[in-house]
Amino acid sequence: MKQVIQTLKRTDAEKRIPVLRMEIDYELLTLYDAMESNNIEQIEQCKQRLEKLRQELLRLEV
Repeated sequence: MKQVIQTLKRTDAEKRIPVLRMEIDYELLTLYDAMESNNIEQIEQCKQRLEKLRQELLRLEV
């Protein structure tokens, strides 16, 4: 039973990683736009979101 659960988690992670990378790319684009418009509040929000996405990606890739 444990092997089945581990296999399911592994396949979920394999599906999530490409989506997560796309989310990171989008958030980087949003950060760039915020920096271009000098929107400090949006810059901070993007940085926080990127940090959460980065941590999730690191957990999934282990």
